Amino acid sequence: MPVISRIVSMGLRACELGFAGVIAGIVGSQLHDHRSGDGMPLARFIYIEIVAGISLLLALLWLLPFAAGFAHWPVDIFLSFAWFAAFGLLVEWIGGSTCSGDTFSWSQIGIHSFCGRYRASEAFSFLSAIFWLLSALVGLWFIHREGRKRTTVVAPAGEGA
Repeated sequence: MPVISRIVSMGLRACELGFAGVIAGIVGSQLHDHRSGDGMPLARFIYIEIVAGISLLLALLWLLPFAAGFAHWPVDIFLSFAWFAAFGLLVEWIGGSTCSGDTFSWSQIGIHSFCGRYRASEAFSFLSAIFWLLSALVGLWFIHREGRKRTTVVAPAGEGA
């Protein structure tokens, strides 16, 4: 069974790496285009770019076979919360932008415009938060299961109490 959990963990890490790369590219492009302006939207994009950079680094390190331990689930939870915060910042900012629609109305993702890129960064930040949370849950499940195996002691047959 540890093989299945390791394969699932590596799959989740690969997706986290891809999502962080996509978000880093989109938000980096938005930062490049947003050279002048007030500090508030720029601060949001800088925060998201930092979270994406940290996610890229950690997902890449933890994707390596020798670093496939499950003991780093607290960092996974922290990054999940950081991605949920990034998603919240993007959702909150949409009220002041020209992009219209519901929070989960991601129909403009394929359109090569500001709204399309914005919606794509919103969608991928939400997916990244979910995948980091799933990685934490897989790590917790694995640690809990292994801990239960080590503490269970079976008495030999024929010995009474």
